[in-house]
Amino acid sequence: MNITDVSGTATLSNGVKMPYLGLGVYKADGGQEVITAIHDALDAGYRHIDTAAYYYNEEGVGKAIKTASLPREEIFVTTKIWFSRQKYEDTFKAFDESMQKLGLDYLDLYLIHWPHPEYYLEAWKAMEELYKAGRIRAIGLCNCLQHHIQKIIDRGLTVPMVNQMEFHPNLVQQNLLDFCKKSQIQYEAWSPLKRGALFHDPLLLELAQKYNKSVAQIIIRWDLQKGVVTIPKSTKKERIISNADVFDFHLSDEDVKTIDSLDSNDRTGAHPDHFLEYFAKKGIK
Repeated sequence: MNITDVSGTATLSNGVKMPYLGLGVYKADGGQEVITAIHDALDAGYRHIDTAAYYYNEEGVGKAIKTASLPREEIFVTTKIWFSRQKYEDTFKAFDESMQKLGLDYLDLYLIHWPHPEYYLEAWKAMEELYKAGRIRAIGLCNCLQHHIQKIIDRGLTVPMVNQMEFHPNLVQQNLLDFCKKSQIQYEAWSPLKRGALFHDPLLLELAQKYNKSVAQIIIRWDLQKGVVTIPKSTKKERIISNADVFDFHLSDEDVKTIDSLDSNDRTGAHPDHFLEYFAKKGIK
């Protein structure tokens, strides 16, 4: 991944160019809040917006794209299918519902949000059909470990183009990152800033001082130098702009390894093998 500027891209296995810095909109209100955040991001040079059916703000995302000053083809849009909708026929219905809410003719990237152990392969087969029909430019996974991906590969199905995972200095999962790279699957980070929990880490504060940058900027730059597409979430204009101010410095190889050393296998979200129990405890279906 050649890191150049905010509009730079990673090239997926099928040749589609995916902007390596995007705006995540998890927990953003589906009304004016998400519309304003997206417009602020596009004005700052972002060209990648990441949402999901589970975020309940696809309509707002669609309105933001429709009212943006940029043509649709310049904006890379991702949404995801929730685990309760992953039976084969239901996948088509869920996709159509998302597209109707977004108001789009095609989708740039569609992801399986969490892999339902019984049904995610059904969803993948349906997504393959949508991809081959030209309704989606790329298909991928979210919260899938190597064994989930291997099942798809072993069945001779389309190899996922993207795997979006919780990824930050406390959760590197280097073996999975290496596997995806070897399999030509673009790794992508959700919760790259660990929801602010890393902002007071002494080592990261030291690096922030060394490079005259914020801790958030150090982490985002680390993501990119690790070859990981990243989608930090914010609805505040100044933070959206600040998160993109990472192209005027370069972390040394030694400092990248130092950040790697913060890995403690600590998650803010569910483990991909136990998410059904995790969400059940929260009353989420």
